Amino acid sequence: MLTLVRRRVRTAALALSAVAALTLGTTATTGAAAAPAPAPAPAPAPLKTGPASVAYVEVNNHSMLNVGKYTLASDGDTVFDVAVIFAANINYDTGTRTAYLHFNENVQRVLDNAATQIRPLQQKGIKVVLSVLGNHQGAGFANFPNQQAASAFARQMSDAVARYGLDGIDFDDEYAQYGTNGTGQPNDSSFVHLVSALRANMPNKIISLYNIGPAASRLSYGGVNISSMFDYAWNPYYGSWQVPGLSLPKSKLSPAAVEIGRTSQSTAASLARRTVSEGYGVYLTYNLDGSNRSADVSAFTRELYGSAAVYTP
Repeated sequence: MLTLVRRRVRTAALALSAVAALTLGTTATTGAAAAPAPAPAPAPAPLKTGPASVAYVEVNNHSMLNVGKYTLASDGDTVFDVAVIFAANINYDTGTRTAYLHFNENVQRVLDNAATQIRPLQQKGIKVVLSVLGNHQGAGFANFPNQQAASAFARQMSDAVARYGLDGIDFDDEYAQYGTNGTGQPNDSSFVHLVSALRANMPNKIISLYNIGPAASRLSYGGVNISSMFDYAWNPYYGSWQVPGLSLPKSKLSPAAVEIGRTSQSTAASLARRTVSEGYGVYLTYNLDGSNRSADVSAFTRELYGSAAVYTP
């Protein structure tokens, strides 16, 4: 089976604009929790049954609202259950030697306009989570120098979730370039401390893992295994089938991963069929754009839900 490593557009961060973009009421190490955003209106009860469908959106290029434009022809329910804002960054301040949460201008625009970019999805029952990704600066989820530093970054993430009314955080340990700027190499304790602190901060929010990078292989430390703290974990290689190696029930795993518009419809259908037949509960898609992708989406919804997908601009 063809395995495609994803190709994602990146925006380099400038240190001064990065600090300005982080308007969470915290620093990298201290600060009070942000005031929560107003709760979205109650979402309708879902009609469909079957695996949850996830859509990553490159907000440098595409609108989050595209996720809400697909419904099932059979009952009108939304196709996608989780929308992922791709992506915020873990950046590194060389002056203070600390990691901090950064939003480029496109991510910041989505968050600042949550009322029009996020709430409409939530009102349809779609959960909206923020992916956090390395940014070539040496800071990553696996090289915090101590537990306090990991906890401080966890607080920045949970504050962002509260401030912008999000439904959770997605970890993607790529592009950190560990060792850059004099940063440390991956260690065994960092990710355990980070996820443990984040789960304590957000007991009822989504925490998901894009199963790649040094952090994904460092899930246990000091007698603590954080696998059960994740709500979802998914395969990071598009066009392939790979079961994430976490101790989670099948209902929380996506061994299937497709890139919409690049993974063939026959492969997407085959992976969806296998998802159902082997009892897995999640189906991952990447790079939903603004085109009418109903044919690509229908390829997997027919197998997952027994219905074609309808696109409504």
